[in-house]
Formats: sequence, C-alpha cells, structure tokens
Amino acid sequence: MPRLSQALATGLMLALVAACTDSDRRVAAIPDPAAAAPAPEAKTAQEAQDIVLTGSRVAGRRDSATPVTALSSASPAFAPAARSRGYVARAEPMPAPPYYRDTGRDKFTATQQNAFKIVREEPVSTFSLDVDTASYSFVRASLNQNVLPQPAAVRTEEMVNYFPYDYAPARTADQPFSTNVAVFPSPWSPGRKLVRIGVKGYEIQRASRPRANLVFLIDTSGSMNAPNKLPLVKQSLAMLLDQLDGKDSVAIVTYAGSAGTALEPTPASSKDKILAVIDRLGAGGSTAGAEGIRQAYALAEQNFDPKGVNRVILATDGDFNVGITNDNELKGYVERERGKGVFLSVLGFGMGNYNDALMQTLAQNGNGAAAYIDTIGEARKTLVDEATSTLFPIAKDVKIQVEFNPRAVSEYRLIGYETRMLNRDDFDNDKVDAGDVGSGQTVTAIYEVTPVGGPRAIGDLRYAEQAPVAAGARSDELGFVKIRYKLPKSDTSRLLTTPIDRGTTFARFEDAPRDARFAAAVAGFAELLRGGRYNGQLGFDEVLGMASAARGEDGFGYRSEFIQLVRAAKTAHAMAALQ
Repeated sequence: MPRLSQALATGLMLALVAACTDSDRRVAAIPDPAAAAPAPEAKTAQEAQDIVLTGSRVAGRRDSATPVTALSSASPAFAPAARSRGYVARAEPMPAPPYYRDTGRDKFTATQQNAFKIVREEPVSTFSLDVDTASYSFVRASLNQNVLPQPAAVRTEEMVNYFPYDYAPARTADQPFSTNVAVFPSPWSPGRKLVRIGVKGYEIQRASRPRANLVFLIDTSGSMNAPNKLPLVKQSLAMLLDQLDGKDSVAIVTYAGSAGTALEPTPASSKDKILAVIDRLGAGGSTAGAEGIRQAYALAEQNFDPKGVNRVILATDGDFNVGITNDNELKGYVERERGKGVFLSVLGFGMGNYNDALMQTLAQNGNGAAAYIDTIGEARKTLVDEATSTLFPIAKDVKIQVEFNPRAVSEYRLIGYETRMLNRDDFDNDKVDAGDVGSGQTVTAIYEVTPVGGPRAIGDLRYAEQAPVAAGARSDELGFVKIRYKLPKSDTSRLLTTPIDRGTTFARFEDAPRDARFAAAVAGFAELLRGGRYNGQLGFDEVLGMASAARGEDGFGYRSEFIQLVRAAKTAHAMAALQ
C-alpha cells in the first residue's frame, strides 16, 4: 500500500478512537480504504439508519436522494453492523441528526370505564366486535420507556385481544365462528363472577385465499423523520410483501406537502421493483393526508377485483395538517369508499405526535383493523405471523348482543369496548356498521356479573317498581349470547346463538380454562392502568401471579413479554408516586 494511503488509514483509525471517547462528536460511515474490494459507501441517511437499526439495508439498496446524516458514536449497533460491510467511521464535528422530535401531542379519545347496569332495568348489552391491537403496542412502547401510558391510551379489549387463544376452530366459511363461554369467580371482587366469551374466526387456507389488491398509502411528511417511523414503515412493508404472491398486486401512494403515486398497480411477484420504490422514500414537508387517501382509493378502484380483497393500508403517525383535517369529513369519505368495496387498514408509528384518535376513526369506518407498530417484532407479528387475519376478512359488521337472566344475575359490567357500544336496536339493523373479523382471529369479551344475592354495586331505589321477570326465563341460564354477522360479499346478516348455562361454570378461579385466566389477568392489568375503579384490591403483584400461573404454551413469547410489562408498570408506578 502506498505510504500516503497507509498514513491516511492510520489517521482515520486514530480519529475513530478519539471520537469514541468524545460523546459530543459524531461519526459518519465511509468506505474502509484497507478493504480488499471497494466497499459500498453509506450515501444516504436512510441507509445509515438501517445499518444502525437493523444491521442491513432494506432490500440491499442505496439509491435514495436524501443526504447522509451523522450517526452517534455511542450507538452499539454501529461498529459490528457497519464494519461487517466494510464501513469504518470518520470522526468529525457534525450536528445531531435532523430527526423529528415531538412530545406531549399524542391524541387519544378519553372514555369512562363501563359502569355496572341493573339487569331488571337494562338486561341487554350490545356492542361491535373489535380485533384491533394498537393499544397494547402503545402501552408497551410507553412502559419500555419506564413511563406509565396515559389512561386514554389503554383500551382494555385491545389489550386482551392482542393475544391468540386456543378456542375451538370454526368449521366452515359459511358459519365462520365458534363460540366458547366460561364463567368463573372474579379474582378481584369476591362474590362476583367473570363471564368470558371467546370467538374464533374461520381460518382461510393460503391456497384458497382471495386475490389481494393492495395500495400502500405512506406518510412521508416531516413528522415521519424519526428512526421509529419511516425506517420502520419501510421494513414493515417489506415483510408484508413477502406474504404476497403473483396473483396479488401492490400500488404505492405517498403524501407530504402534496400527494403522488410512487408506484402504479404492480404484481407482487415484482418484489425488486416494489422494494426499490419503498427504499427511495424520504421524509419531509407538511402532511397532505386527505389528498393521499383520495389518490390511494382511486388506485384501488382502478384495479378493483369484485372477487378479491381490495384494501388501502395507511402507514402514518396520524398527523394530518393539510387538506381535510376534520375527523368527521374524513370519516364520511372513508365510509363512502367502504360502500364501494374498498376497505382501509391503519398501521400507526411513533410517539410524541401519535394521533390515535384519528386513526381509530379511519379504521373503524373503513372496515379495517388498526395496529400500532413500535418494533420490528410487532411488524413481524402483525404483517407476517398474522398476515392472513390482517388482510383477509371472513366476516364483516360483526355484532354481539348478550341478554342477562334477571333470575340469576342482578348486575353486569362489560369490561372494555367503550368505543364500540351499540344501541339495542342496532343489533338487528343491517344498515348499522360494526367490526370485522379476519381469517383465524380470536376475539374475547369479558363481563363482570353479580349473581342474585351477591354484593351489589348499585342499591335499590326507594320508590322504584321492580320489573317483572319473564315467565319463560330459565333459572339455570345466566344469559344468552347472540352474534350477528355478514359474509364479506353479502349485505344480509346471519345469526348465531349460544346460552350461558351452568355447564360453562367453574367453582374456583383456579379451575377455569388457562386462556380464560390469562385473559382475566390482562383485563385486570388494563383496568389498573385506567385507574382501577372496579378492581377492588387487585394490584400489580396479583396480576403477576395470575398471568404467571396461566402463561401455558407461549411459542412466540407474547405472554412472557406481558409479564415483564406488568413488572415494568409496577416500577413506573412506584417512580411516579415518588415524583
């Protein structure tokens, strides 16, 4: 090697050592002059981020036009990831990366916990099934920062439904649900019982699933310029692409200050072409989300398949600030497109400026699910392990109605589902929109009930007349469950029914099915995070005991992770009390 090159290499290495001891200095990736072959240079901010975050570039490409930004020498991922690709570090004083930073602007819709209702006055409870899981992921992201989530961010049903449960499978696509009921003592209110209603959707086999016509609608505004936003979006969509095949199609629309089509409908088998477009995306500008939604729907309609699944997948932090920004206007637009057969799912990213309220509105009215992606692991769970349930519905407008028997139950309370409540007459009205269930999904609802003669939460009125009990009411049933649903291509609902009888009752909490006990632990934890108004003496230690005893088979580690989150919440709660 020429002496000048040797000197240069020596100087660079000495500078690297100096930089590693100076926390105020930054390093940028350059090719190693001593490498046997010319090494690729980290020419873009995105490429450099990918090396730090995951040790690889999305699809191995480096053709973004975004200028390279500095990387912190403190990053533990830099050295092994960059060096293994022939990168070294050059020390030079550089400004911190121009990542978007925002705190305290997360938007959630606050709701009060469902209260107890008197069965003689209001025996019927009606709600829309919910399969969203966004709340659990956001709670996890908060606790991983040793911060308790704001109570409005905690939706109990989404915490419970994050986990798969071993319910009996549905038998046919025409009758796409199985119902599993268990009644057991409440672990936090002596004298009361929990009624767990578990539903499992029919699982579509990969070979027989319908064609997917997908449009990725990607937020590339300035607020997405953070490592846990646009870089994570790219990696998430790349994983989802691997679940598609040649019969499926993908289009891409991006939006920032304005919206545009980045990729016309393309067969999903053209992975290199699609990944190249995804990899070139950069963040900057304001957020013209409404115009992006219009263009995405137009592309979906252009490639519409009446026998397939036509879906827009929105990836954003929800910060719409250009165009239609009123939630009701966006809701109306999404509803009209839903009527044409194009559905909308939402993937949320980031913290500090996360608009959960808007994304819930869009997903609920777009016949789609809302998920929050905080890690690569969550992206894999949502878009790989659960891809068929995320993309392919087996029923739409799914509603549950439970009628409690006043001979057996004096009071009841639905735990969670506050944003999914329906009027009693909505149940039989096929014009009323409700939730959607995907292939193989499990959905769980839990009621807390007070048996007749048990400890009441609401006392009798002095002058109230007692409503008569129907002559045909059976004393051996606590209640009756009705599920109404429509098949994906139908506008006429069907009905399934299941009694809550003595055969579903367990005398001790410890004798209840393992999944029912674990779901109770998750529900109790969520209610604690919301304030614990109805949890009696339940605390984090009791939740830990229940969850640990009911963990069971845990191939993906979701339940073990939950136990660690409860421990994290206990620590964060103790720290908050000291402040």
